[in-house]
Amino acid sequence: MANTKTVSRTEGDVNVSDLRTAWQSRFIDEATKEMLDEDSEFFIHQALSSPCMNMVTRVDGIYLYDNAGRKYMDFHGNSVHQLGYNHPYLIEAMKKQLDELSFSPRRYANVTATRLAKKLCSMMDSKYRVLFSPGGAESIGIALKIVRKVTGKYKTISLWDSFHGATLDAISVGGEGHFRTGIGPLLSGCEHVMPYNSYRGLFSEYPDNAMKCAEYIEYVCHCEGDIGAILLEPIRCTDVQIPPLEYYQKIREICDRYDIALIFDEIPTAFGRTGKMFAFQNYGIEPDILVLGKGLGGSLFPISAVLAKEKYNVCGDISLGHYTHEKSPLGCAVGYALIEYIEQNDVLGHVAKLNQLVEKRLAGFKDKFEGVGDTRLIGALFGIELVKDRKTKEKDLDNAERVLYDCLENGLSFKVSQGNVLTLAPPLIISEEELKKAMDIVEAALEKYIL
Repeated sequence: MANTKTVSRTEGDVNVSDLRTAWQSRFIDEATKEMLDEDSEFFIHQALSSPCMNMVTRVDGIYLYDNAGRKYMDFHGNSVHQLGYNHPYLIEAMKKQLDELSFSPRRYANVTATRLAKKLCSMMDSKYRVLFSPGGAESIGIALKIVRKVTGKYKTISLWDSFHGATLDAISVGGEGHFRTGIGPLLSGCEHVMPYNSYRGLFSEYPDNAMKCAEYIEYVCHCEGDIGAILLEPIRCTDVQIPPLEYYQKIREICDRYDIALIFDEIPTAFGRTGKMFAFQNYGIEPDILVLGKGLGGSLFPISAVLAKEKYNVCGDISLGHYTHEKSPLGCAVGYALIEYIEQNDVLGHVAKLNQLVEKRLAGFKDKFEGVGDTRLIGALFGIELVKDRKTKEKDLDNAERVLYDCLENGLSFKVSQGNVLTLAPPLIISEEELKKAMDIVEAALEKYIL
């Protein structure tokens, strides 16, 4: 079993800590423990999942239910739960599709897949085309292959600390050491630069940080001369990093000048999470290639999408994806219903109200707790960074974990990123009353452990 001190905690809270063991000893009953032991016996162990913390027996709305009957507001959800769980509108669409057409082999078109493709393209200002895949990492691979085929260039620029999926090509362009360590040679040509918040400090304190990083990207593009793509998460979901408007406008200008494809990875942030249907819409630019996933399947079916501008439609002599469920009628039915529900029920308007509520509470946290070094919020995605000292910004790893397990004890689930950032992403359909209750749980935990 790995030791906590040797396991990177950048992407999420890990399953080998003493605090987790202590929490389990208090809250996991014997029947659940037997199930967890059986699960542990048959699944390959890995740091962010098996051996697992608890058993989930039911999901509904904004809640997870465990084997002992406890329920938890889910502010994690692996980013698939924009409309929560078991949303009746999505379930009805999936049931209807099951009765009509459950599967479509690749060589055949089907109305449901075409309808979703048409819908996604209609949401863009420029002319785009679509390719579906079963998951986000696969779509990242498709995007990389499109760029290589079209430009003849294989080099990419992406950011250290970024996450683009866990397949070998995705961790090559990704910058998370947690996934790269000990794996061996990765794809060649994957250049990495510092993330936009890397110059010791935060945007609010050092507003020119992001522009320094953009200037360095331009320098790399000039020196290399053969960069095919710049791959970025417009909003860093894991620990909620939100670069300023000027950063992405500069990146867009760099890509245009050097004939580089700009790929945006919105796998966890699209479909309302940031207050806009797509995160890039917060910046007034368009990517050349957009990768979507997670929430598109409404927590019911795994589906991802690659949207590429018309000029990239020159791959007809090869196969980019060739995935078995490339045009899944079930996934496409859910995806279309998800977008339709968001549009017809003003979910984005509701997110704006949630955002105002959280903004006030976060401001209060920062005033009240010296150990809250920073708070970051966009739409219904927010992070609370815990530090031992605001001046040195030393991470408060232990208390971040204590806050997590205290909140779990009181019915709120979320993830801890970078070891000290409480990352909270509630379902977008959560009520204001439920959100207030969740914020009360967080505040009560902070009062226990944070000065």
